Amino acid sequence: SVIKWVNDEAVTQYLSDVLIYPVSRADEVKWLESVSMTNHREKVFAIETLNRELIGSIGLHNLNWVERKAELGIMIGEKDFWGRGYGSEAVRQVLRITFEKMNLNRVYLRVFENNPRAIRVYEKCGFQIEGSLRQDHYYGRRYYNTLIMAILKEEYFEKFKKQPGAENPAQGSEND
Repeated sequence: SVIKWVNDEAVTQYLSDVLIYPVSRADEVKWLESVSMTNHREKVFAIETLNRELIGSIGLHNLNWVERKAELGIMIGEKDFWGRGYGSEAVRQVLRITFEKMNLNRVYLRVFENNPRAIRVYEKCGFQIEGSLRQDHYYGRRYYNTLIMAILKEEYFEKFKKQPGAENPAQGSEND
């Protein structure tokens, strides 16, 4: 459950500081209601295994329909599934929806510099580092920079060009 994940420091050490710990069942219900599909500024999707086991969530936040942009956030809460390609696959699927269905122009994210695994996933999915917020994140008695990364619609289509016989952009290798 989301409560278990957000109360696990190993899971949340790389998440933004908008979460206040510990999180209760009432907090979880309130959050789920706030990101319901009727919310036009937030779109949150479940990340599941092929067996339909819930292992995380991914979302588009701060959706700006005028400027056609959104902020990406992702959490793989089940640690047994870290490093197995689920994050990469989820990011590719959300980018496909974002650029091909929602017709947004830009997806950006914030990632802490001390999270190299996530940075590699984002770069593999076409995100580029745009800048850095210096000493923006405090964790483990030390400050870290927060990187701003983004991908544009044209970059998405260039990276995942659809040609006859080409790999579907939403399908990657199991090692992502």
